[in-house]
Amino acid sequence: MLLRQPLWRVCTRAWRDHVRRKSDLLAHLDSPVQSFVSHSKDPYVNLSIEHYLLQKSHPDSAVLFLYVNRPCIVIGRNQNPWLEANLSLLKPTEESDAEHDGSVAEDRGLGEIDLVRRRSGGGTVFHDGGNVNWTVISPAASFTRDKHAEMVVRALRRLGIGRSRVNERHDIVLDQGRAHFEGTWGPQDDTHSTPWQKTNPVRRGALKVSGSAYKLTKGRALHHGTALVRSPNLNIIPDYLRSPAKHFIKARGVESVSSPVGNIGLDNDQFIESTQDEFKRMYSHDIPAAQVVDESCLEIGDVRKGYDELKSLDWTYAQTPQFTISNIPFDDTESKSNNIPGLPRLSLTVRNGAITGTEIDLPDLPMGQKNSLTNILMGSKLHEIPSWHGLFHAAGVKTVQAGAFVHWLEDMLPAPGLQEREER
Repeated sequence: MLLRQPLWRVCTRAWRDHVRRKSDLLAHLDSPVQSFVSHSKDPYVNLSIEHYLLQKSHPDSAVLFLYVNRPCIVIGRNQNPWLEANLSLLKPTEESDAEHDGSVAEDRGLGEIDLVRRRSGGGTVFHDGGNVNWTVISPAASFTRDKHAEMVVRALRRLGIGRSRVNERHDIVLDQGRAHFEGTWGPQDDTHSTPWQKTNPVRRGALKVSGSAYKLTKGRALHHGTALVRSPNLNIIPDYLRSPAKHFIKARGVESVSSPVGNIGLDNDQFIESTQDEFKRMYSHDIPAAQVVDESCLEIGDVRKGYDELKSLDWTYAQTPQFTISNIPFDDTESKSNNIPGLPRLSLTVRNGAITGTEIDLPDLPMGQKNSLTNILMGSKLHEIPSWHGLFHAAGVKTVQAGAFVHWLEDMLPAPGLQEREER
């Protein structure tokens, strides 16, 4: 049989039909219970699909969404990236410009790590290929902070993870130590306690394996959590989530609470399948098979709009609540250095990512240079400053003490790397 059209045109049409069919999966969200699994590793794509499901799903429906991201740091809606992460580690090194498979951050500093500000509250988390993210969207009227964490605990216990429970912070933890009891600690037992906890009343050693964040809209509730299933990066996560500026910043907003973490010890597919099964038990026994979604959903206008917003540097950095950074640590109570006369000082007040106030006290700095530096600093957005050295040089400031400030600022407030994100 002869083709009446060029082969390239037939293939192009087939691909467009394929994309259209996949993106249409999100076009029919009236079912009372739905389940989705993403094959995308892009955190911007997955969070945008998640937001679309929250906005467009039926107000009385329950939706489960599961996805795995490539290595990235995800901060809460009201958090400060300079306070929550070591931004200097997020840039790719010159030694490694090859693509990674999204599962391992390899050695510290290798590969580019995304910094993403999500739309929900809560603290900062590190995602990688051994971390499964689970989301449940449900009617707000029936929402509680523990309801779906309990669902996940039941799913874990069905896989033999009897040590799992929901703690008082609504996180999922694994109790440690030994327990003396007979029988099996199963899914239907108290999801807020375990025999291991009861024999360890001070609760020492419980490892956090799943944290949660929430977003409530009119009539709808979103609860999403992480699950450290089998992360290969537990040893380097503290490096990425430990900011060198922590003691020098006084901030509004939400600061993360550090907790000892551990892996559950399952495969991703085991966790996904068991969570899907428990979701079905909770809401219905007749849920259709999970729908697969991926980057093709960017063909949907609202998903693309959310994606573009999340990727913008203004969303990531300019949404930061007001904070002040000073070269004098705010918790410096022993040396009383705030009361030492003549001590060089630099303090910047930052609102919406832009400098709105300065305090510069350098004994060897001429007044003209100080005024010039102040004028240049005022209104500058931190994430748009490519080099603090260049900024001080433009103000004509070249003193030895100013040089020390430049090095300090480069360490505390590194540029995010404008080109890297645009090209990714």
